[in-house]
Amino acid sequence: MSFRFLAIAFAIGLAAPAGVQAQPFPVTIEHAYGATIIPAKPERIVTWGWSNEDAVIALGEVPVGMPFQSYGGGDNGVHEWVEDALAALGAEVPTILDASGEPPIEQIAALNPDLIVAAYSGITEDRYALLSGIAPTIAYKGAPWSTSWQDLTLIIGKALGKDAEAQALVDDTTAWVQAEFAKYPRLKEVTFAGANDFDGAIAVYAPFDARMKFLTDFGMIMNPSVATLAPGDGAFYYPLSYELFDQLEADIFITYYEEQSALDAWLATPQAQTHPPIVRGGLAALVGTENVAAVSPPSILSLRWGLPRYLEILGAAADAVQTP
Repeated sequence: MSFRFLAIAFAIGLAAPAGVQAQPFPVTIEHAYGATIIPAKPERIVTWGWSNEDAVIALGEVPVGMPFQSYGGGDNGVHEWVEDALAALGAEVPTILDASGEPPIEQIAALNPDLIVAAYSGITEDRYALLSGIAPTIAYKGAPWSTSWQDLTLIIGKALGKDAEAQALVDDTTAWVQAEFAKYPRLKEVTFAGANDFDGAIAVYAPFDARMKFLTDFGMIMNPSVATLAPGDGAFYYPLSYELFDQLEADIFITYYEEQSALDAWLATPQAQTHPPIVRGGLAALVGTENVAAVSPPSILSLRWGLPRYLEILGAAADAVQTP
């Protein structure tokens, strides 16, 4: 049994502290499209979006359906940390939903769910209305694709009648993450920006993007230029032309690539070779689809799987820019 499997099993065990009484129903969950009333404890849960199933499973429940995760999910569309967590519960993999476009309404309806969770997603109001016609549906709060792993866990915990268990899980995971960050004290002494080369421009992750907020939550400092350059349109990223790339200032530059060959090709471009943080040795590049999926953004399950490697890369970049 792997260390990662044990970590997942340990985390799930924390989701059910002794003596916790069941939360009364109905419960109401507020979100971007209004409020959803959940009349009774859900028994048939369908998830849609990213990492919603992670929180459901971490809280000891198994969805009847969840989306195919093409990014980092392998041939079966299931992330390794989710497979580990299902194994820890002694559960089979749920029905995998077609995730090639909009939510597959007919496929979801056929599962006869009594709750649909899309608290980390980008579903439109029209799709929310269609899903709500099937079962009570939880959309995202605030902007699409911006719910933090903490809020996602607590929202889903409330929906499942497991408020106390969710809070215990978040508290323990937060303490573990803080201990991991504490191994790299220089990370609090540098500023950072995160972006990827995309569609002929630099796609800069906005300050409220979940993968960026995760870093600031634990003491890292986002360079003010990230917010200054942002257009304020509420998107989780914004495009920056190559000509303006140097205006994105930071000590370390964080980027994510599926393969080393793709990173190498980008590092050979003029914009990368002249970008000051990279020139100074402040490149923090996380490579490998599963490695990126685990922290970009993280979930209550994926953190223990992927954070140690991520921090090694961030810490090495921080050390490089501070070494005379």
